[in-house]
Amino acid sequence: MKLENLTPAKGSTKTRKRIGRGEGSGRGGTSTRGMNGAGSRSGFSHKIGFEGGQMPLQRRMPKFGFKNPTRVEYKAVNVATLETIAQKFNLTEIGVDDIKAAGFAGKNDLIKVLGNGEIKAAVTVTADAFSKSAITKIEAAGGKAVVAE
Repeated sequence: MKLENLTPAKGSTKTRKRIGRGEGSGRGGTSTRGMNGAGSRSGFSHKIGFEGGQMPLQRRMPKFGFKNPTRVEYKAVNVATLETIAQKFNLTEIGVDDIKAAGFAGKNDLIKVLGNGEIKAAVTVTADAFSKSAITKIEAAGGKAVVAE
């Protein structure tokens, strides 16, 4: 076997259409573009979603849904996460900046503490919002839940 003897597998390649190479080729004349109209001319480009004058799909479908402009979205942080932050950094007060520095929230995120998991450390937690179960668990451990302004 040599490089010059290598050939592709049978049926794996096709010969390309040679368009506009004379009438004898079967694809001369209009060069598979049809008779008249914009599509037969050079430089033709249609708008995205254009279906030849037929009502486009995005206009046939009905509108639906609602985006609430006043929605406030929080990044959820569990009580178990606060426990790991308190142990890892040896903190007694955990603020919003500490949670962001630990990598559990982005710099522009609002933080809501949820009650999943257990907390044993008595810590004062400052966050944008708390669930009822989170407040109960933090206070049961001897800590305090403070809502940030």
